[in-house]
Parts: sequence; structure tokens; C-alpha cells
Amino acid sequence: MVWTVIVMKIFRYRDVKAKDADEGASRLSVRWLITKEMGAENFAMRLFEMEPGGYSPLHSHPWEHEVFILEGEGVVVDEEERKFRAGDVMFIPSNEKHQLKNNGEKTVKFLCLIPYTHR
Repeated sequence: MVWTVIVMKIFRYRDVKAKDADEGASRLSVRWLITKEMGAENFAMRLFEMEPGGYSPLHSHPWEHEVFILEGEGVVVDEEERKFRAGDVMFIPSNEKHQLKNNGEKTVKFLCLIPYTHR
């Protein structure tokens, strides 16, 4: 029998390489901070950085996600357009169409957590 030992990890987020986000996005990068590869069995944590004028694609998917806005301001589009700013929290249910846009003058940084059940 082989035992895998998972240990707590502490690291600087900037040590994780930023990559361009999904197709259909503009001026948006993502850092996959916590992943299955490091031992997280249930959730992934991602840090997005959206430059002024940037946006995520208008999309939906069969899993929920949770968002915490760290810096900046913008709007989230679902059935309507609503403002968000640093310190705001969003819960986006499964299958809800949504898009985040940075209409401010500073980079928007936000954490987004997703379950692994969609993979």
C-alpha cells in the first residue's frame, strides 16, 4: 500500500505563473493557486487579474462558484448589470449566465473558487 502525505503549503501568489484566461475574455489573466495537483480534493482557488477595459466571457456552466473582489471595481452582468467593488462577495449559482467587466481605472483582482465536480 502506498500512502500519500499531503502537507500544508504556504507560498506567495506571485510565484504562480499568470496565464491568459478563457477564450472570449479580454485583458484577463488567471493564476491557479490551489489545485488537485497540490492535494486539494474538492475545490480549486484561482486569482484573476482584469485590466481596465477587460472582461470575462458571457457564459454559464453546470457548477457554482464563489467570488471575492480583492481590488478594483466593475460590473457583473447576469439578467441585469450590477456594480461591484473591493470587498464584495458574489455567489454565482450553477447554470446562471454571467460576465464580469472592469469599467474602472485600476486592475480588478478577484479570487474565484470552483468545485472539482465539473472536471
